[in-house]
Parts: sequence; structure tokens; C-alpha cells
Amino acid sequence: MKKTRLFKFLLPCVAVALSIALIGYLRPTTAQSSSVHLTLGNPSNAITSVSYPNNYLLVKPQYALSYSRDRGTPNWVSWQLNSSWLGSAPRQDNFRADTTLPTGWYQVGGSDYSGSGFDRGHMTPSADRTRTVTDNSATFLMTNMVPQSPDNNQGPWASLENYLRSLVTGGKELYIISGIYGMGGTGSNGTKYTIANGNVQVPNRVWKVIVVNNPGAGASGVTTNTRVISVNMPNTQGIRNNDWKTYRVSVDSIEVQTGFNLLSNVSTSVQSVIESRVDNL
Repeated sequence: MKKTRLFKFLLPCVAVALSIALIGYLRPTTAQSSSVHLTLGNPSNAITSVSYPNNYLLVKPQYALSYSRDRGTPNWVSWQLNSSWLGSAPRQDNFRADTTLPTGWYQVGGSDYSGSGFDRGHMTPSADRTRTVTDNSATFLMTNMVPQSPDNNQGPWASLENYLRSLVTGGKELYIISGIYGMGGTGSNGTKYTIANGNVQVPNRVWKVIVVNNPGAGASGVTTNTRVISVNMPNTQGIRNNDWKTYRVSVDSIEVQTGFNLLSNVSTSVQSVIESRVDNL
């Protein structure tokens, strides 16, 4: 790729990343929410204000997220998962635009990924919200989606999701944060940097951080003995049969790549321990 084209592709990505990082430093760090899905913190200090279009906080009953207008995707999505969220509601498959976005912003539609070679990749999975039809339907808003390679989404990513639900059926409560960074991924139609006529940027990596605890423990119940699972996967083909465990990393490494402050509501002394280690169970 010529240098001029590479610069053209990378500049928007760098600008978005820098704007998110700067917001965290320049804006007061009190922008939190009472949402249960932000129990462990607001990773980018997102706020519901059009003044911050690339770190715009959306709080749903089913999950919370930081949205980037310029990427057309969430930066991160955070949600609680315990047995109370699981039931028998069927998968709705009603992919659609999120009409709660501010007036004038492009609303990514359910068909915008068509023909791109990328899946409409859930951040909060459909199967994590089966208590009611309303809960399941909420996971199909396009503000909860990223362009994800089929082999990633249907392979190790899906395997990890299934494993996490098995922990919940075993009596655990999880707090999960999932997100993306970088620009340029490889789907079934090759490598792309944007889709949907440039309205959606394709991430280079998809990551997830999971805190495994007992029901009701909350942030104060997270200790140095609490299990934390973190993964960082390439958004590419050829990994469908790979074990999700091979992608385990430390929380610290994801923070370095994203500029986010993950698990910020956990005491700093505990964070320093649990964010530096890599899960090996």
C-alpha cells in the first residue's frame, strides 16, 4: 500500500484514539453512572454529551457502552452477567439502527454490513440476554456491533462466550467489558479498513476482560484472589479452530493499547495485582 493511502486510512483511527485518551485527561473524572453495568468503572470516562462524539455514553437497561460517531462502532461495551439475565427468550435477530443516537449522527443500519465479508459481531452476546424478548432484542442494536471476521466471531470468540455462560450456570457472577482497537481487519472478502461507504471502521483487534466473582460481591468484593480473564484476538480469518485460551493476556496490556482505565472502581492496590497477571486456569 502506498504511504499516502496508508496515512489516509490510519489518520482517522489515530484521531479517534487520541480524542478518547485526551477526554479522559481533560474532563473531570466524575462522569459515572449508577448503571449496574458500570459497577467496575467507566473505562474511558464516557459522557452522554454531543460535545464528545467519539466517547459518547449510552446506558441501556441491558448494557452500557462508549460509542464513537466517527468509527460507527462502540469503543467498549460493559455488562453484568449472572443467572438472573438468563431465561428462555428466543434469539430475535432484529438487527437495526439505534435511534437514540443524537440527531444528525449517521445511524448504522442492520444491512450496512451486507456483502462486506464481516459478521455483525455482538459485543454483549444475544445469548447473555435471554430473560425477556426485550432484553434479547436490545442486543441487536447496531451500537452493540462491530465488523468481526467470521472465523473470529464464530470461532474462539463464540467459544469464550459459551465458556463464560457455563461459569454463570455454575453460580458465578461476571462483569464483562468488551471492545476494539486499531483499524483494518480481514474478513471473508479480504482486508478492509472501512465498510458501509466509509461510515463504519473495521477494527484490527477485539478484546474482552471478565471479572469472575460471587453474586452481589460488586467492586468492593474484588480481591487479589479474584479470577480475571482477558483476551486480545486478531480480527482476521484462519483462526476459527483456535482455542480461545491461546489469546489470554493481561488487563494491563489491553490498557496500554487502548488508553482505557479498566476496572477503575476496584481499589488501586487490588488492580495492580489482578491487572498484571494472565489467567491460566
